[in-house]
Amino acid sequence: MKRGELYLVRKPGSQDPRRQRVFVIVSRQALIGTKFSSVICAPVYSRHDGISTQVRIGVEEGLKSESSIHCDELVSLPKAMLTHYVGRLGEDVLKELDRALLIALDLEETIPLWAA
Repeated sequence: MKRGELYLVRKPGSQDPRRQRVFVIVSRQALIGTKFSSVICAPVYSRHDGISTQVRIGVEEGLKSESSIHCDELVSLPKAMLTHYVGRLGEDVLKELDRALLIALDLEETIPLWAA
């Protein structure tokens, strides 16, 4: 399990109208490899509103159609739910995701290393 991987999650939550949804792992790799039972993920929607906190992805990342990562809707998911691997984000898309997360969380782009 790695940051930037996409997984199809069945029954993602009571608030989600879909029976299944793709999520991308956004937690830092150092956390993913620990005993923590959950990771932070961003949902993927077929809708793209053109806002700065959304990242376009598609077939290149393992999806069936053009979609969008929505960084304003981060959720914590149990690792045990992430069993249906879909694909992985490339380096360029990961950089776009990082930028969208900075905007969504209202963080400065230059965070000191000691704060990581």
